[in-house]
Amino acid sequence: MIRFTVYSFLVFCGFSLSAQVKLEGQVFSAIDSNALAAVEVFHVQSENLVITNTTGAFKLFVDAKSTQDLVFFSYQYQSTKVQLNLSQDSSLKFYLHPLGEELDEVLIQQKRSEAFRGSRLNEVEGTAVYAGKKSEVIVLENTVANLAANNARQVFAQVVGLNIYENNDAGLQLNIGGRGLDPNRSSNFNVRQNGYDISADVLGYPESYYTPTAEALDEIQVVRGAASLQYGTQFGGFLNFKMKGPAKDTSLAIVQRNTLGSFGLFTNFTSLSGTKGKWGYYSFFNYKEGQGWRPNSQFSSRNVYAHLEYNFTSETQLAAEYTLLNYLAKQAGGLTDSQFERDPLYSNRSRNWFQVNWQLYALKFKHRFANTADFSVNLFALNAQRYAVGFRGNPNNLNANPISQLDEQNGDDTYLNPRDLIKGRFANAGAEIRYLQRYAIRNTKSVFLIGSKYYHAQNSALQGPGSNASDANFSLAQSEFPDYASQSEFEFPNRNFSLFSENIFYLSPKFSLTPGMRFEYIKTASAGTYQLVNFDNAGNPIFRDTLSDNRDFERAFVLAGLGASFKPKTGLELYANFSQNYRSVTFSDIRTVNPTFIIDPDISDETGFTADIGTRGKIKEKISFDLSLFSLLYNNRIGIILNNRAQRVRKNIGNALIYGAETFLEVNWLNTFGKSDSPYQLSSFVNAAFTSSRYLASEDNNVVGKRVEFIPQTNLKLGLKGGYKKLVASLQYTYISEQFTDVENSAVPMAGDLREGIIGLIPAYQILDFSLSYQYQRYTLEAGCNNLANEIYFTRRATGYPGPGIIPSDPRSFYLSLGVKF
Repeated sequence: MIRFTVYSFLVFCGFSLSAQVKLEGQVFSAIDSNALAAVEVFHVQSENLVITNTTGAFKLFVDAKSTQDLVFFSYQYQSTKVQLNLSQDSSLKFYLHPLGEELDEVLIQQKRSEAFRGSRLNEVEGTAVYAGKKSEVIVLENTVANLAANNARQVFAQVVGLNIYENNDAGLQLNIGGRGLDPNRSSNFNVRQNGYDISADVLGYPESYYTPTAEALDEIQVVRGAASLQYGTQFGGFLNFKMKGPAKDTSLAIVQRNTLGSFGLFTNFTSLSGTKGKWGYYSFFNYKEGQGWRPNSQFSSRNVYAHLEYNFTSETQLAAEYTLLNYLAKQAGGLTDSQFERDPLYSNRSRNWFQVNWQLYALKFKHRFANTADFSVNLFALNAQRYAVGFRGNPNNLNANPISQLDEQNGDDTYLNPRDLIKGRFANAGAEIRYLQRYAIRNTKSVFLIGSKYYHAQNSALQGPGSNASDANFSLAQSEFPDYASQSEFEFPNRNFSLFSENIFYLSPKFSLTPGMRFEYIKTASAGTYQLVNFDNAGNPIFRDTLSDNRDFERAFVLAGLGASFKPKTGLELYANFSQNYRSVTFSDIRTVNPTFIIDPDISDETGFTADIGTRGKIKEKISFDLSLFSLLYNNRIGIILNNRAQRVRKNIGNALIYGAETFLEVNWLNTFGKSDSPYQLSSFVNAAFTSSRYLASEDNNVVGKRVEFIPQTNLKLGLKGGYKKLVASLQYTYISEQFTDVENSAVPMAGDLREGIIGLIPAYQILDFSLSYQYQRYTLEAGCNNLANEIYFTRRATGYPGPGIIPSDPRSFYLSLGVKF
């Protein structure tokens, strides 16, 4: 419990026969006894919110002779919860301590859950600074959606401007991007779980093959490009999955959820949690299986998570965490445009498989010094494997379309061609240390953050011939197919050290500036061999040689940024920020052979900046909004283009400018026009992003002036949520306008073209999703229909796995979940 000081005096106001009494309060600073204006005072029982005036005064009417809870929120002061039991009209004085908005975890969650599903991060949380940054928080407790299948379209519905690839695997992999960034495996975000990295290699291979199940999450936190100073240099920003914590009021709480859905979907989620003395724990097991809606699409997964914490004192905690994800999926492959138009259900890939084994380890320590400083250490490690085997077309013959080309069978269980095998092994570890100090200069409060991160990765990648069978065999078949062209074996020893700092300067009670800097040292390297094989016109090998390719990329640089926040009145903030960004080339950019394109050996890092300006706020508990403009300058952007030899090349294309408007508005209609204590609930939201883009400069022809790929000009989501007591329903509409998938803005190629299915427009699409939830005592029943109107569409043209080609999205599907708490 947060410590607070309450000085009170009671003024006798006469005997009253009313069941309510009047509370007149006044709020002061505990440091200098100055009155505090614009403090939010939330009365828990009535859900009434009042604001202190310029003298710090407020007035409430509360029930007499019963316990009443008041929660005080102020942007620059510690949140405080007070319990009262009043029998007569009273006057009270409250004193708040300035803690730079370091809130108690319970109070943060309570504040975010009051009336709206979405929220935003406080200026300071723990040892992190978010002042002046565009941030969004998804509160899963308030979400009515298909959580068992991690339906990203619903879960992320209130995060503005996200572009989502849909994988049809019950949410095992998350693919999101925004503002023109490739959504593939969310590689343009720094993806974390409980504050530590979970991707394959933060710099060398920042793809996320593990996504925490939504059933285990408290929040999803998103900070846009301005997060580059604290959380890595990525253009996309910061994405953090915050898991649920130990149950506080019992030594054992059990939650079990079972879900059945269309196309053979079955999931089981079982969690155990509790607190005993100074110990606390939370753990779960999650099983998923399904057949998929297309042939050759079955999958199964097992996910285990364990969190164990020990609280030495209320200010000091040590926690250990372990995560395991293991899944195997068969992949139906991609389609050409002609195949998709004829039958989106079609699959001509019967022997493509994908397997992931992901193990995460973390040790976390945090300590608070005398209510003025916070210190945290995160130690984390990853031991993981990612295997893929499949027929992506004959790599020796790029003149045939790798999608439409059929794989010829020998007449038994084997095929003429071996499958392409790619095996990645990831072993990395890191440490991040943060120290946050609250201090004052001439009675003006400030917050200083300094931190450092060290990251060490020793990864490897092998590519070569897999077996010519059709089972999930990930063994190398080099002896059977010695002349297979795409053979390589590499080690990737990567090192990274960073030092970062930010400081909030409160220049007045309403205005703050937050400058920041980040020093980054990056060393990415590759060491290994690859095989060069030449063939004659008949496809026979005539030359074979093994070549070495050892590279070192070492660089050091400084990124800078500045954030600003102005709060002219309670519930309203004007914010702006500017931050530099950087993306280093990955080893998939450098070495992996793909039958649909080649890689420019001179490919290099990308640089640029992100800027936001906007207004956001909350009008009592009635309206929540965030309206902003953004700009992103992307230098040396990497993409794929056709060269003068008619080859598709992945290279640095040129400089791109992306800009637009992002708008979010949520209205609680009953709080606005009805009674806040009504058993009914009704709210709606509008989430709209309007984005323009163009290439400003390029050495290649037919690029300058073109729209940037992966950017729908209109990204619209509308939602309606209503209910009565414990029965809640939600209806969501999604509209995504057309978007290009290549830098030349190519139209759909002619049927038979070797690029058909790989490049071209992704047509506009619109989706309806419906979900229903009912709680009765310890039981929860959920049901819903995704893609209610049965739209036939796709969100992705893959250039590699699970394609290449068009990956059709799911048609109409249903789900039913039953949960119980013990």
